[in-house]
Amino acid sequence: MSRNSRVRAARIYEDVHPDDGQRVLVDRIWPRGIRKDDPRVGIWCKDAAPSRELREWYHGHPERFDEFALRYEKELADNIALEELRKLVTHSVVTLVSATRNVDGSHAAVLARILNSR
Repeated sequence: MSRNSRVRAARIYEDVHPDDGQRVLVDRIWPRGIRKDDPRVGIWCKDAAPSRELREWYHGHPERFDEFALRYEKELADNIALEELRKLVTHSVVTLVSATRNVDGSHAAVLARILNSR
């Protein structure tokens, strides 16, 4: 995700960058080793994360990414959290953060793409 995008995806464990804007944790489960008041978190929007079933289906199978992205987009179709994120994006740059090791192959990247394409 380029630094010029309005919505970016990053690992929660990375330091806060001055261009991050509003950071939003988009994991359903709180990340290990991160305190509730950690500035790397920002807002926690767990309802924007994929369902447990979808996450477990995708976990450990990076070759399923395209299908995962399609299924995740369908899950987001009627998701109020997505609408809340869209409103947030109209006011500031947003960095979606996740504990995942592979940000580019994660739900955060899919969500950033959706929000950037509006």
